Amino acid sequence: MTISDIAKMAGVSSAAVSRYLNGGPLSEQKRAIIREVVEKTGYRPDTTAQTLRTGKVNQIGVIAPSIGSQSVGQLTAGIASELDARNYLLLLGNTELDAQRELGYLNAMQRNHVAGIILLGSYYTPQLAQALKNCSVPVVVTGQRFPDVACVYNDDHTAARELTQRMLEHGRRRIVYIGGSERDDATGIQRREGVQDALRDAGLDGNQLPRICCNAFTVEEGQRCMQELLTRCPFLDGVVCVTDTVAFGAMHALKQAGRQIGRDVGLAGIGDSWAGSVTDPGLATVRFYQKQVGQEAARILLQMLEEKEYGGPVRQVTLGYQVVERGSL
Repeated sequence: MTISDIAKMAGVSSAAVSRYLNGGPLSEQKRAIIREVVEKTGYRPDTTAQTLRTGKVNQIGVIAPSIGSQSVGQLTAGIASELDARNYLLLLGNTELDAQRELGYLNAMQRNHVAGIILLGSYYTPQLAQALKNCSVPVVVTGQRFPDVACVYNDDHTAARELTQRMLEHGRRRIVYIGGSERDDATGIQRREGVQDALRDAGLDGNQLPRICCNAFTVEEGQRCMQELLTRCPFLDGVVCVTDTVAFGAMHALKQAGRQIGRDVGLAGIGDSWAGSVTDPGLATVRFYQKQVGQEAARILLQMLEEKEYGGPVRQVTLGYQVVERGSL
């Protein structure tokens, strides 16, 4: 079975079939007809010949910091939905927040002729900046705002600020913060500064915000950090956490200490984990639209591939959020 055979069965030109297989521009009517024939026959292009001819294969490399994360799952689902519609395969690399492994995946994916790369960003380092600059294929970053690179990211600062404002509206004044590593601009710096700005807006001293950085976004770290803050600030009446998972650990520590969450102490996380709707009380949080982030990143990358514009202006897109109030405030 060849491209010519598929074209005859679909009643279109061989060029149209080629554009379909390579994710090129094509009317939805022709795309649907060709898809039906391809699925019926089980046709698969010869990827070896395709690589020899174009130097690229219809694969997009996706580099993730941790595939066990709920947000990573949502992001990759969004990316996959766009790539599937354009007949691209997704090649996934898991770094487990190892900077050297991240650089290794960047190099390996280029050697394996991927058409482009989507990097689910974490830490911005000089080594990563140089590697991105040297990439031979277009790259889109999600979750972070890196200079001179196409990016799709959340408004972490404003989201954390509004979440803290909601807590202040519930009468909390002695608020503490459990944050993340400030090597990470989005979750480390932007979220912490958002909390501090909300305190300043309320006439409080944001610079004196009692805070602690967890070593990982885990329940265990949330519990440890909360226990330490209870010792340092026994009269605290509000806790904002960098993620929902950290907040679940804080919730456990607060209950162990006899504190009534939602009554004498407010608690909030960020990320809208499914578990936050079934805890007692429900966890107040920020909902980011991670699947849409993945979809938008894939669209930008595919557009860069189609228009060959990845040497042109850099696109950076910020997506919105929703504060979800539950009983823990």
